Amino acid sequence: MTLPGQSNEASARDNIRHGIQEAGEDALGEGTPVPRPGGSARDRLTALSSRYALIGVWLIMAVIYAGLAPHTFLTVSTLQAIFGSQSSLLFLAVAGLCTLVVGEFDLSFAAIMGLSATIVVVLAGLHNVNISVACVVAVAASLAAGAFNAFFIVVLGVPSLIVTLGTASALLGLSELISSSNTVSVDNPSFAQIAQYDVLGLPLSFYYGLILCAGFAYLLAWTPIGRHIIFVGANRDVARLAGIRVNRIRAMSYLAAGGVASLAGILLVASIGGFDPTGASTYLLPALAAVFLGTAVVNPGQFNPMGTFISVFFLETGVLGLQLLGYTGWVQDAFYGLGLVAAVTAATLIRQGVRTNVATR
Repeated sequence: MTLPGQSNEASARDNIRHGIQEAGEDALGEGTPVPRPGGSARDRLTALSSRYALIGVWLIMAVIYAGLAPHTFLTVSTLQAIFGSQSSLLFLAVAGLCTLVVGEFDLSFAAIMGLSATIVVVLAGLHNVNISVACVVAVAASLAAGAFNAFFIVVLGVPSLIVTLGTASALLGLSELISSSNTVSVDNPSFAQIAQYDVLGLPLSFYYGLILCAGFAYLLAWTPIGRHIIFVGANRDVARLAGIRVNRIRAMSYLAAGGVASLAGILLVASIGGFDPTGASTYLLPALAAVFLGTAVVNPGQFNPMGTFISVFFLETGVLGLQLLGYTGWVQDAFYGLGLVAAVTAATLIRQGVRTNVATR
């Protein structure tokens, strides 16, 4: 005999399981077909192209540049410029990814990077503080900025767009105050080597970015906390019903964004030896473009670290190629915007083709 209370409880459990299943499907990306074993070779090829179409576009773009500027594009120095100069941007893009992957939005991570870089150069360059101590202070300040965002957004419920936009402006002003609105440099060869030391023709900073993205991808795909993050990003209500501490994960995403943005600032200072606090905002668009462009590769329709890794160097290849052809100034912002739209459109059309094929099977 089944009591009414037991029937309601069983129904609630069924609803939660159904919601979790839907959240898992949403985490794959809207409209992304679930792979089925035993598909035809054509289906497998179409699924593969939907995941890696951007790499094909990248190769075609490189071939075009090589044909138009063979003496400048087809050089080792160009290869090193593409893969060896974007590590701080990659770290910054991952900082933005930390919140986007859980369904949050942060406009302050570039300003946090600027604050971190400013603290390092001012303490070490102007006040002769030990460089390690300066980096620790920079990380602590960045984590505090992330905690500030988390408190107002997660605890008080203020919209993230308003909070992070205000935080970005405030941190920019604080950075200018600390540096007296001046470009500050730091001369420390040992510190520079943590980013510039050459390994197989590329600086150490490139490998830091690769390890960061690979580690983040492993966290999301193979760990319980990673699965919780994906569920929170797909459907907060269902994740909460499943017993996941949604607000804790949301708060930790802002702390993680602050910490990774701080590392981006430290890496930037180590790479170029100085920083202009007023230039922090110029890094925001490239980082966001890389993150959103990353949704068109590896896991289409889903924010993912390896997609972000690929998109950073895709964008740099496009910009550098145009600069080698003589286009300067405006080309960087134009390419970031138009390249993002074109690549995501291509990935969307491919996914629509996959859905059509699956529906007709």
